[in-house]
Amino acid sequence: MEQNNKRKALGKGLEQLFSNESLYVDPLEEIVENAKEEDIVELKLSELRSNPYQPRTTFDQEKLMELADSIKEFGVLEPIIVTKGVKGYEIVAGERRKKASELAGLETIPAIIKEFTDEEMMQIALLENIQREDLSAIEEAQAYSKLLKSLNITQEELSKKIGKSRSYITNMLGLLRLPESVKKDILDGYITMGHAKVLSKIEDSEQILYLVDKIKKDHISVRTLEELANNPVYKRKNEIVKVKPVNTYGFVEDALTDTIGNKVKIKNKKIVIPFTNDKDLERILEILKIEVKVD
Repeated sequence: MEQNNKRKALGKGLEQLFSNESLYVDPLEEIVENAKEEDIVELKLSELRSNPYQPRTTFDQEKLMELADSIKEFGVLEPIIVTKGVKGYEIVAGERRKKASELAGLETIPAIIKEFTDEEMMQIALLENIQREDLSAIEEAQAYSKLLKSLNITQEELSKKIGKSRSYITNMLGLLRLPESVKKDILDGYITMGHAKVLSKIEDSEQILYLVDKIKKDHISVRTLEELANNPVYKRKNEIVKVKPVNTYGFVEDALTDTIGNKVKIKNKKIVIPFTNDKDLERILEILKIEVKVD
């Protein structure tokens, strides 16, 4: 009976979250909306601990400062949700508000205390962040991996629950196979999601690291990376490929293409710049700083 009461205390939203086909339900919103004045207490920030299942490892400092400024002026408008831990309280939802409150110089924060199982805490933390789209690519991929294991469902089932295609989830999970140093580069913003997707399809770790170095040093585009990745050198060892002559002017073509916007080709010692119409030609000439006077 006691267990049933605990489950009931979580509100219908949480029950729906784990049973409905769609996971786009906010179980925490109902807890806040239904909270009575006596349910909201002031807790010391020093007593709060991060949710151990929090998928987000990095926080935008600029946005945190903006939130801190707002808190200084208006206070914390929505209470955080916590659960009693072994020592103090663990944050279920409201990590950013807690960090911003610390920056604002506060000592306490309004909170609602509820009971959650470890599994519920993990699922809520993952879903809350995924739905708010503030995770990095690696954090998002890790969240999907944990949800698959926690809910014991297939990628197809997860895709329906979160409104993403199965191929999107598969591509995201592929990022987790990348070397740890590459994952860190993605987290730190040195490598874009587009680059990461191409890298995740290469099996040879040494070649991945070599290409990552080129991305960081030469700032190569995703298209250029795809061309390098499709080079037989980077293909799977057992794959039968047709070897093509190496284009020694490839990087020059890429640089011109990136500058002009049109696909530039170098062939037979000639630079070929295609254009669609006179207006496009004028645009190219302007980029190249070429002035043509017609008598």
